[in-house]
Amino acid sequence: MFLLIGPRLLKALSPAGALALAAVCAALRWGVMAQTTAVGALALVQPLHGFTFALLHLASMRIITQTVPKDLAGTAQAVYGLVGVGGATAVLTVSSGWLFAQFGPSGFWAMALLCVLALPVVGSLHRVLQHDGPSTGQFTPAAARH
Repeated sequence: MFLLIGPRLLKALSPAGALALAAVCAALRWGVMAQTTAVGALALVQPLHGFTFALLHLASMRIITQTVPKDLAGTAQAVYGLVGVGGATAVLTVSSGWLFAQFGPSGFWAMALLCVLALPVVGSLHRVLQHDGPSTGQFTPAAARH
């Protein structure tokens, strides 16, 4: 995924498109996991975990590369790793225990919902990147443009 498929998908879809694809595939995976414990179904959707993580990570790194000044790139990657990956994982791991205790496998629908809720955020990101990213190479906050 990191060497062959991911870079091609980023080029074909754009980083925001790749994020949207990752969110849709993750919602599909969580939805199937909420509905069945059939080994065949789980075997079909489980590879989506690696696919969605890799695509999310590659798209995030590409966005950082395209929008953050080079001297702040390391800091941006650290914040992404700490908050975006580490913080989210910690909060969702704790929450998943409670969800599973309350709802059993149906609690996975909450994860699918989070993936669906990411889509409008990705749409907004796409609009911002289309406006600022390709033309300037750097994200310029709205306040700085006026």
